[in-house]
Amino acid sequence: MTRTLRASLALAATISLLSPGLAPAFAQTHPAAAAEAAPLKLAPGQWPQALSDLKADPDTRFGALPNGMRYAIRKQSIPPGQAAVRLWFDAGSLEETDPQQGLAHFLEHMAFNGSKAVPEGDMVKILERLGLAFGADTNASTNFGQTIYQLDLPRTNDETVDTSLMLLREAAGNLTIAQPAMDRERGVVLSEERARDTPSYRIYKQRLAFLLPGQRLPTRYPIGQVDVLKTAPASRIVDFYHHYYRPDRAVLVAVGDFDPAVMEAKIKARFGDWKAVGPVGPEPDLGRVKPRGTEAKLVIEPGAPLSLQLAWVSPPDLAPDTVAKRRRDVVEQLGFAVLNRRFSAIARSAEPPFLGAGAYKGDQEHSAEVTMVGVSAEPGKWRPALAAAEQEERRAAQYGVRQDELDREIEEIRAMLKAAVAGAATRRQADLANEIVGSLDDKEVVTNPAEDLALFDAAVKGLRADEVSAALKAAFAGSGPLLFMASPLPVEGGDQALLAELTASQKVAVTAPAAPAQVAWPYESFGSPGKVAETKGVADLGATFVRFENGVRLTVKPTKFRDDEVLVRVNVGDGLEDLPSDRQSASWASGAFIEGGLKKISNEDMERVLAAKVFGARFGITDDAFVLSGSTRTGDLPTQMQVLAAYLAEPGWRPQAFQRLKAAGKTIHDQYESTDSGVLSRDLGGLIHRGDRRWTFPSREEIADARPDDLQAQIVPNLANGPVEVVVVGDVTVEQATQAVARTFGALPARPAPKPVPATQRQVGFPAGVAQPVVLTHKGRADQAIGYIAWPTTDYWTNPQRARDTAVLGEVMRIRLTEQLREAEGATYSPSVGYSHSLVWSGWGYLASSVEVPPEKLPQFFSDVDKIVADLKTKEVSADELARAKKPRLETIQRAQVTNQYWLSELSGAQADPRRLDSIREVIPGTAKVTPADVKRAAETFLKDDKAYKVIVRPQAKLVEAGADKAAAH
Repeated sequence: MTRTLRASLALAATISLLSPGLAPAFAQTHPAAAAEAAPLKLAPGQWPQALSDLKADPDTRFGALPNGMRYAIRKQSIPPGQAAVRLWFDAGSLEETDPQQGLAHFLEHMAFNGSKAVPEGDMVKILERLGLAFGADTNASTNFGQTIYQLDLPRTNDETVDTSLMLLREAAGNLTIAQPAMDRERGVVLSEERARDTPSYRIYKQRLAFLLPGQRLPTRYPIGQVDVLKTAPASRIVDFYHHYYRPDRAVLVAVGDFDPAVMEAKIKARFGDWKAVGPVGPEPDLGRVKPRGTEAKLVIEPGAPLSLQLAWVSPPDLAPDTVAKRRRDVVEQLGFAVLNRRFSAIARSAEPPFLGAGAYKGDQEHSAEVTMVGVSAEPGKWRPALAAAEQEERRAAQYGVRQDELDREIEEIRAMLKAAVAGAATRRQADLANEIVGSLDDKEVVTNPAEDLALFDAAVKGLRADEVSAALKAAFAGSGPLLFMASPLPVEGGDQALLAELTASQKVAVTAPAAPAQVAWPYESFGSPGKVAETKGVADLGATFVRFENGVRLTVKPTKFRDDEVLVRVNVGDGLEDLPSDRQSASWASGAFIEGGLKKISNEDMERVLAAKVFGARFGITDDAFVLSGSTRTGDLPTQMQVLAAYLAEPGWRPQAFQRLKAAGKTIHDQYESTDSGVLSRDLGGLIHRGDRRWTFPSREEIADARPDDLQAQIVPNLANGPVEVVVVGDVTVEQATQAVARTFGALPARPAPKPVPATQRQVGFPAGVAQPVVLTHKGRADQAIGYIAWPTTDYWTNPQRARDTAVLGEVMRIRLTEQLREAEGATYSPSVGYSHSLVWSGWGYLASSVEVPPEKLPQFFSDVDKIVADLKTKEVSADELARAKKPRLETIQRAQVTNQYWLSELSGAQADPRRLDSIREVIPGTAKVTPADVKRAAETFLKDDKAYKVIVRPQAKLVEAGADKAAAH
């Protein structure tokens, strides 16, 4: 099943409670079929379509080399001149021996640390010179059963393509894996282990162990064991490398703006001589699902929200990907979609028993199939949450689904699949490459959107509710139900209390669900269409400005970046500029605005009556606007405009949406405080805006005391009276956009003329420099800490070119911090540099760097930053370093400029402030002309020692440790 169909089914069955490794795979059969299935074995060089009746994507060239390495090549010229290359290995943590736990992932790190042709430390530099940013364009990942190396190429000239293939060939079979290089990398891998060790991850591991006892999967997490990471010799990685990095376990995927025949020749020339070294490694025994009855497990994890899952576990389905199997998948997942719609309705009710719930069925790394009902609830309300979820699942299994519910889900999924077909020709290279890679571990046939739609239509033709009901009921067979609950607080009675509550709920009789009342979409008309007062073009940027007689402004940019994709953004009022700086903003609860529905129809009913349409509805508060936005297809633009205009004119403000967010907020501070990164993300906005309440996060007391009226008081006046700007970008004509806006926003009552925001409202402070860091504390691991340092710069408009110089300075700092902290010291996984030059706030901007390290290493971080800053202020950067900083940034901007998202953002506000058009025009030439002298001047201007604002986040229980004390005194 391709990601197009999988994503559509996933959206229909979506829930917000998925944990790592337990996301739905949507490629299952019924338990009876699963029990009879034999593992699919592919011969070396064989693709799954050779054993299937499915038609593989005809636009992709599938092949294999004599050594057994497979390749998939596809030409995709949109965007022009770009490509995505992936190297996939059928090897991950499941293949590790006990002494190797974590070394499959460690090996992925070592692929960037030296090979026969590339000395240690040179690979990243080579890629930067080609314009690839480390992390964004150059990355890798290791999972239970696979390892993936990815390169996103900004150009497809011979130099870039040949160098990229050379580097992947080096990773495949020519790594040196030297002991000194491994020793230097240990700290980086251990930093990643610390960052991953969150309450949610610890819960996930305990849940997987509970669901799959005695099986291999819960004993082989990709991050591995700390003692192995600290002590394993390089020879142990070499053993894994030779056992599993072999041609017959590898697939190279290349999608881009190139001649497939030429690319195929390059792959054959580069990888044809690759030979396996030594004996092949053994295939792991994943174990068998054990028959079990009803069981319960309680885990106490401070800092985590309360969550519970009811699970049924069955043997894995390892049968080939076929037409018949896909039909069974569709039928089953339609049943889950109906059930999840019912869960959503319960969560949106006036007095919901839970915050959210959802059901899905997923393959667990070919070890088992797990059907799960996941629930999120307030800590003190787990009993009603469990009862409601258990009884609703049982109601669906006992009484099945109704035909009207089924038809609604079919209609919605078909709409999404049709949109995928319409946009198929302009899919991004990275998306296509990832889709192919995503098929490999499950041995799926890669099909295109047109085939997906045809398969779906064939599967649902004449489909009746009773067949779907039977499939849904069968999905809840298997061992179980197994009840797992994670709570931040102890529960009296522990496991037995959970089991007793589940048993009591199972004894409660359930009744058939009632059919909902029929409703119609009440917002097709907003009155007489508005008249255009003025139209003018911005020829060089391909945009058109339209002003309606009622004051509404429209900006349209037709593009061909993505067929049948149209993005809409509606900017109303002045956003944070209009809010008081001394009163806590209610933006933390802005999600309640959309969930509150419309005056004449609830959110639930709106989704039902518009099931055949593709539209979106989001709301947020930015620096200078209250923003409504959505994504649609060309033919549904009128509906998209109706939805957003209705939210502007008649929001529903149903209080239960606010109350759900408020209830979820009861534990949000505990969640933030459980990690160092959580504390920093919560507090940093307020700190670097000098305590301005528009950026601070509300306290526990403020959340507890919050009322729906607080949110309305901040939003209603702006929605009612603020100026309106509509921005439309995508596969649309100016005429289509103008007509859609005229019938909606243009038909609304006249808006007052925009008024300049008072200068005092555009002032916001940056904190003064500090001699000693501001100290924040967290309740997580004792070896987790963050160091942060920021310097004030200025806004963009004060000196646009200086802002671009400073951005390049930030990229140079990123390179130097990475080379020093990650490569030389091996201290951290991801040193970070950020910068901002405001387009809204007068004089406000900053450049900052941060790092996650053990507390005792914080002084070294600040010392390293001091040395880097001193050098940047006294010496000009080299031409090579400047190029490695500028090229990835320029390539990132150029690639962004061929996306609808970029233009939607950059054109917002341009009618009111035409300077924004100049910023678009100047960003690439202005960045390109930055010189070493400009970088040095920016460093001298802004990186002043007395202006540096420092923060550390350290463990709460270690306030007096020597390392933290030294950091505080730095």
